[in-house]
Amino acid sequence: MIAAALYFAFACFGVGLLLCMVRLIAGPDSADRILALDTMVINVIALLVLYGIAEGTQIYFEASMLVAMVGFVSTVAYCRFVLRGDIIE
Repeated sequence: MIAAALYFAFACFGVGLLLCMVRLIAGPDSADRILALDTMVINVIALLVLYGIAEGTQIYFEASMLVAMVGFVSTVAYCRFVLRGDIIE
């Protein structure tokens, strides 16, 4: 039963990742693209956690934490670049 739930969750987050990629490509302005990238990071984190559950190992949970930190920093940097024109003051 848990395998069916994992497959369903993989499919849902995969579809969500594809829809975010469509928004990233066809977004009307940069704010939509920033939100799409941030949502893609969240979907990748979810996929890593699900894969860690499916494989039964803890290394993917640590990888998801690294992706979360890098995703947060990249979102903040991109937002600062859009608002101010440079990242480092």
